[in-house]
Amino acid sequence: MPVFASGFGLVLVDFTIFVWIASEIFGAGLVPLLRRRGATRVKRDRGSRVLITVTIFLSVVIAFYFGYGGVGALPDWIFYVGIFLMFLGVLIRQVAIAILGRFFSLSVQISEDHKVVDKGPYKLVRHPSYTGVLITFIGLGLAVQSLGALLVLVLFFGISFGYRMLVEERALLSGLGQDYASYMKRTKRLIPFLI
Repeated sequence: MPVFASGFGLVLVDFTIFVWIASEIFGAGLVPLLRRRGATRVKRDRGSRVLITVTIFLSVVIAFYFGYGGVGALPDWIFYVGIFLMFLGVLIRQVAIAILGRFFSLSVQISEDHKVVDKGPYKLVRHPSYTGVLITFIGLGLAVQSLGALLVLVLFFGISFGYRMLVEERALLSGLGQDYASYMKRTKRLIPFLI
């Protein structure tokens, strides 16, 4: 039986997923509601929030199915690398959300006083919170010890978050103009110095 499916491994993977979900509820959901934000000037989500929600749910279910089914089984030691990456991804996402502050939203929208944020991880990439999600997804694929799960998670991430980044960048270019265009020229989208 794989490490993630019994004993301490099962407790650890359950705890890690609990931390991930709690961080999303608190850090990405509740805290932004409590922050003061200027009036919304532009809303252009174009279904990306729904797409992300559905693909995250489906990809996680498929990942566990593949993990329990041993699809592309990976060695036991990779479980611990996966757990580490999941925690790292959650941390990166929450730091990015905190730095973005009142401009963070689960939907694509631009507030009246919106401006380009280019400090912290935003110095290197335009979407560090999505980088955090990607790292968490890679970690989950490794934690369930399945190459099939890893491929599904990365594919679903690419489809849903790729679409979201396109929608978001178009809205920000439209709303922030040259400031955002200049920011795009000096940063990568998702992975520092690469993509």
